[in-house]
Amino acid sequence: MAANCKRVSFLFALVMTVVVTLTPSFVYGENGFSDLKIRTHLKRLNKPPLKSIKSPDGDVIDCVPITDQPALAHPLLINHNVQMSPSFNPESVFSESKLSPNTKNHQSNDITQLWHVNGKCPVNTVPIRRTTKQDLYRASSVESFGMKTQNSITKLKSYDTTSVLTQNGHQHAIMYVEDGVFYGAKAKINVWNPDVEMPNEFSLAQIWVLGGNFNSDLNSIEAGWQVSPQLYGDNHTRLFTYWTSDAYQGTGCYNLLCSGFVQINRDIAMGGSISPLSSYGNSQYDITILIWKDPKEGHWWLQFGEKYIMGYWPASLFSYLSESASMIEWGGEVVNSQSEAGQHTTTQMGSGRFAEEGWGKASYFKNVQVVDGSNKLRNPENLQVFTDQENCYNVKSGNGGSWGSHFYYGGPGRNPNCP
Repeated sequence: MAANCKRVSFLFALVMTVVVTLTPSFVYGENGFSDLKIRTHLKRLNKPPLKSIKSPDGDVIDCVPITDQPALAHPLLINHNVQMSPSFNPESVFSESKLSPNTKNHQSNDITQLWHVNGKCPVNTVPIRRTTKQDLYRASSVESFGMKTQNSITKLKSYDTTSVLTQNGHQHAIMYVEDGVFYGAKAKINVWNPDVEMPNEFSLAQIWVLGGNFNSDLNSIEAGWQVSPQLYGDNHTRLFTYWTSDAYQGTGCYNLLCSGFVQINRDIAMGGSISPLSSYGNSQYDITILIWKDPKEGHWWLQFGEKYIMGYWPASLFSYLSESASMIEWGGEVVNSQSEAGQHTTTQMGSGRFAEEGWGKASYFKNVQVVDGSNKLRNPENLQVFTDQENCYNVKSGNGGSWGSHFYYGGPGRNPNCP
């Protein structure tokens, strides 16, 4: 009898040990993410690669066959045939070759991605930044990983800017054109590495191509660079894209973190670090972003630099943007998560300097253009600027010369005039 009791006690202790040992692997941290949910989501995002490349910044870039990429799992794209090139490219009416002597110092150098030093992806594959368990743990939920919130929407007209901090939490310094019919946009975007104070904040510079109602069914296509510790787990400056068809309520995501954007390029990874970066009073670097609607197939294409056609957002993903855009925005955005405490964040926008400091110090957008109905790149008409709190981040516009329509923007966030 005593032997049986000892055996039962031993088995009970063994079971308890196993339970205690296994529990952390099934539930992690405050968010209570289950291991099964994590594994399922990682399997959905990380497709079997033909080759993997370790980047100096710690990323792993998987070279995945084009036909296996996450985009094609979207219900609207199950039988989608990947289009390997656009039917038409926008024709430029602006010649960048006509540089006057006093503008040659404003030329910038080519930008690349850090993982290129260790290899390249084979033909017929696309580079995808591998998502890790740690990436998912930083999100508020597995379902919301890689998604923006409705607070990302820029509030322009009839908006009480004194209540921005309590209503929004996102702040912008932008140039925009509205109430038109647009088929794309382009700009050269100065690249920096702004300081981000809190892990759940970000700082970015991008182009927005917009259509629809800002309150419920906004369609948005976005591309540029960002620093986002929560999304990437570091403070590197990274190339990014985003899309939504319902005002950030449930559709769309960053980069390739959901089905939607179809990538065809094997040289550039969405979400990959970009290098080199601009420095104060020293060398300046910028990236060229072009988004345009293919007039034949209807897809929205993305080009990075002057030679990398990245891929496209299929027209079927959108309602309003299936036809055209009604508004274009260019500029910067930050998250100000410390607003509830009554003190503004010190997260920088752009270079962290105000627009008035100009070349080599403040961040810029230059050669700001739109694509018109004849598939031509043109200087926008009736451009306007907007900032939520000009004492924190501001904008200063200009026009003419080799820079065409352009603006400086940014700021340090909290300062004596922005407490």
